[in-house]
Amino acid sequence: MSKLVIVESPTKVKTISKFLSKDYKVASSKGHIRDLPKSKLGVDVEHNFEPHYVIPDKAKKTIEELKKLAKKADNILFATDEDREGEAISWHLAHILKIDPKKAQRIVFHEITKDAILEALENPRGLDQRLVDAQQARRVLDRLVGYKLSPLLWKKIARGLSAGRVQSVAVRLIVEREREIEAFKPQEYWTIESLAKIKDDPEDFKIKLHKRDGKVLEKLAIKTEADAKKIVDEVTGKKFTITDITKKEGVRKPLAPFTTSTMQQESHRRLSMSARDTMRVAQQLYEGVNLGPEGNTGLITYMRTDSVNLADKFLNDAAAHIKSSYGDDYYEKRAYKSKSKNAQEAHEAVRPTEAARTPNSIKQYLDPKQFKLYQLIWQRAVASQMANAKSDNTTVEITPENTPYTFTVKGSILTFKGFLEVYPTNTKDEILPPLEKGQEIEILKLESLQHFTEPPARYSEATLIKALEENGIGRPSTYAPTISTIITRGYVTKNQDKKLEPSDVAKLVNDVLVEHFPEIVDYQFTANLEDDLDEIALGHKQWVPTITAFYNKFNENLMQKEEELDKKKLTEEKSEEKCEKCGSDMVIKMGRFGKFLACTNYPECKNTKNLGSNGEPEEQKVSDEKCEKCDNPMAVKTGRFGKFLACTNYPECKNTKPIVKSTGVKCPKCGKGEIVEKKSRRGKTFFACDQYPNCENSYWSKPTGEKCPDSGDLLVFGPKGTAKCSDKECKYTAEIKEAAK
Repeated sequence: MSKLVIVESPTKVKTISKFLSKDYKVASSKGHIRDLPKSKLGVDVEHNFEPHYVIPDKAKKTIEELKKLAKKADNILFATDEDREGEAISWHLAHILKIDPKKAQRIVFHEITKDAILEALENPRGLDQRLVDAQQARRVLDRLVGYKLSPLLWKKIARGLSAGRVQSVAVRLIVEREREIEAFKPQEYWTIESLAKIKDDPEDFKIKLHKRDGKVLEKLAIKTEADAKKIVDEVTGKKFTITDITKKEGVRKPLAPFTTSTMQQESHRRLSMSARDTMRVAQQLYEGVNLGPEGNTGLITYMRTDSVNLADKFLNDAAAHIKSSYGDDYYEKRAYKSKSKNAQEAHEAVRPTEAARTPNSIKQYLDPKQFKLYQLIWQRAVASQMANAKSDNTTVEITPENTPYTFTVKGSILTFKGFLEVYPTNTKDEILPPLEKGQEIEILKLESLQHFTEPPARYSEATLIKALEENGIGRPSTYAPTISTIITRGYVTKNQDKKLEPSDVAKLVNDVLVEHFPEIVDYQFTANLEDDLDEIALGHKQWVPTITAFYNKFNENLMQKEEELDKKKLTEEKSEEKCEKCGSDMVIKMGRFGKFLACTNYPECKNTKNLGSNGEPEEQKVSDEKCEKCDNPMAVKTGRFGKFLACTNYPECKNTKPIVKSTGVKCPKCGKGEIVEKKSRRGKTFFACDQYPNCENSYWSKPTGEKCPDSGDLLVFGPKGTAKCSDKECKYTAEIKEAAK
C-alpha cells in the first residue's frame, strides 16, 4: 500500500474502493473523531476561546486502526465531505495522525462516481483553514450559548431545560405562531354561488359572484347573512347571460433542482418524511447503495447545499435522456440562480449522479424510502431541464339582467404536459361545456354560503424549514437536527396533523429569553451571526474577534440575570385551590413537562395535582391497578409523553408504569398479543404487539382491524379518511367507510 484515502463513512469505503487501483487503501474515520467534552464547557474563554478537544471512547479503536494504516502509507489523502464539517474532520485527523495541517492533502468531490473520484485525485489541495475556522466558530458559539444559558434555565425555571442559538429561535417562531392562533378572532363573510347549466347540456358547473358595479368583491365584502340574502333576492328570477369570455394560454415553469432546504420541504409534503429521515436516507443515496452487478454506487450528489447549479455533464445527459424518452419538444435548457445571498457548502444542487439512471431501473435494489426519495430527486432535477407545461384557460363572466352583479366560472385544459410528464402535480382539468357570448345560462341552485376566516396554520416541518431559511437562520446542515432537538427536548410536539405545537414550558422559556436575552432569539441578530460565519469561511473575518464581540456582551448580561431573575416570579401563579391534605394554599407551578398545582407547605406536604388542558385542576384518578412493589393503588399522572401510572405511596414508593392503550386488534404475527399504542424514546407514537420482546411486530400508523384484500396484511389508518396496507410494497388504499365494510 502506498496511498491511504480517509473518508468518514464505511459505506463510502465500499463505493470509492471499486474505482481505485490496489495502490490505494480506503479507510473510514466513522464520523467525528474529536469533539468538545460533554461534561464541561471545553472552551477557554480567558485565552482566545481555545477549544479543548477530546477523543470520544467510541472513536479510540478507529483512531488506533488509522494510525497503523498511516504508518504503512507513503501518502495520506483526506476525502471527507465537501463542507465546513468535512473540512474540520480532515483537520482533526491531520492533528491526530501528526500531519502538519499546512502540508496535508485534501481531495473533494461532489458526487461519488468514478470520474469525480479520479478527477479529485488528480487535483488535491491543502486544507482550507477558513472553513475549519468557520466550523470551529459555530461549534464554540453554540457551546457557549448552550452550556452557559441552559444552567440558568435549570435554576430559574426547571431542571433538564436547554437553550440553543438556533433551536431557541425555532421555538420562538412556533410560539409566536401559536399566540397568533390563540389571539385570532374569526370574521364572518358570505359568498353567493350557484350550480348552472346551458340548455340541452347535462353537465352542470358552478358559478360564483365575483364583481359588483364592475369592481372585484374582496373576500370580506359580504359581511352578514342579511347582506347575502339581499343579493340573492336581487338576482333570483333574473335572466343570466354570458357577457364575456376570455381565453388565455397558461404557462407553468418547472422549479429549480433541490437544495437541502427545498428537498426537506418537498419530502415532507409529498412523502411525509421528517427532515431527519430525509437527510438520513439522502446520506445513504449519496454514499452508495449496492446495485447488484454494479456494486456500491453513489446515486445522488452531496445533499447539504444552498446551490441550484447543475454540472455541464448532467445538463448534457439530461438533455439526451429527455429528447430520447419524451421528444425534442419536451427539452429546454435552463439555468437557475440561488436565492441564498451566500450560497455555500457545495457547488451543485442535489441531483442524481446519472440522468439516465431512472428510479424504476434500480427500484429492486432500494428500500421503499430510498426509492421514494431518489425518485423525487431524479424527477425534480430532470424536470428542471424540461419545457413549460401549457394550458388553455377560460374565464366566463355571467350577468343577471338589470343588476350590478357579475358571476364568473373558470375552466382550464392542459394542452401540453411539458415538465409535468416527469414531475407531476395535482393539476386537474376543469372542463367547461361549449359556451358562447350572449348565451343564456340556466340557474339550478342559487344559495348564499356562510364562512369564517381562519387563523394562520401551525408550522409543519416543511414550513418551519422555509421560515428558518427565509429569516437566514441556520444553514443546510442545521435544519434537521434543530427540529429533532426541539421535539426531543419536549419544547414542541407533533399533533395528529403533523403540525408543531409548543408546550407550556416552551412558551415560558421563550418569554424569558425574549425579555432577558433578546439577542439570542432575535431573528436579525441570529441571521447576522450566520452571515459572520459565512464571512469567516470566505476569509473576510477572523473567528476569535467575532466570538469575542458576541461573548463579552452575552456573558455580562448572563451574570446580571443570574442575580435579577427570581424562580418563583417566573414559574409560580396564585390559584384559588386549597390543598385537600393539609389545607394550605396551592400555587400553579411550571415544571419541565408543563403546569401543575403544588402545595405551598412543601416540603412538609408534597401534594401536587395535574392541570387539564383547560387550565382547571384534574382530580387524581386512582386506577384499579395495585402497585406490584407495595400493594398501594396506582394513580394516573401526566409526564412528558402523556399519561402514566404512579404509586399513590410516593415518595416512599416511586414505582411507575405506562398506561397501555389497546387498539383491540389481535397481533397477526404471533397470534397471542394485542396491538397497543406506545411511545418511542423521541416521543413519537407507534403501535406494537404487547408481547414484546417475544414478538417485535409494529406499525407507525394505527391498525383499523381489517385485512388488506390484496396482501392479507393489516390495514392502517392513512391520510384524509383513508386506510392503506401496512405492507409498504402493497399499494392498496381505500376510504375508511369502504375499508370498514
